[in-house]
Amino acid sequence: MKTPPRTLTYAIVATLAFVAVQAFVLYLFGQPPICTCGYVKLWEGDVRSSGNSQHLSDWYTFSHIIHGIAFYGLLKLAFPRMPAAWRLACAVGLEACWETIENTPTVIQHYRKQALAQGYIGDSILNSMCDNLSMMAGFAFASRARVWTTIGLVAAFELFTLVCIRDNLTLNIVNLIYPVEAIARWQGGS
Repeated sequence: MKTPPRTLTYAIVATLAFVAVQAFVLYLFGQPPICTCGYVKLWEGDVRSSGNSQHLSDWYTFSHIIHGIAFYGLLKLAFPRMPAAWRLACAVGLEACWETIENTPTVIQHYRKQALAQGYIGDSILNSMCDNLSMMAGFAFASRARVWTTIGLVAAFELFTLVCIRDNLTLNIVNLIYPVEAIARWQGGS
């Protein structure tokens, strides 16, 4: 079924509004527009560097792609008759909410207690916008791919980041909800 032009227009406006509010709130929080180092890199590969979560992409980009895949699946199940453009707008709104919460002083301080995020200062506004774009890419992929292909991609991303940096979305959620000392020691290299 084709989405009527007016519905599509409203969904696009809502999507852009969510992203604009996300950027504005991060600005109000005092997050830097770009890395305080003064330049922008395509990839920051050192998870312990001050540039982590400051540039266009980093190891946590994989988690944001998974967010998009998860949001697609959950919104498709919850609202099967909703036009895809509105489901995407909802996903962007959810990701914008997460990006805002993730950059509150309380959550930043909580992350700093973890082995891999001791110098964490939150996201630059640019990185946060790219995180939402990564979520949109995951959403778009899930909307086109077969379910098992999507599940395989999520598993591959989780295992890849687990092996490469001793962290992934699953461990991030566990550490956010209920930090486990054994995980912290392992992530710290002990």
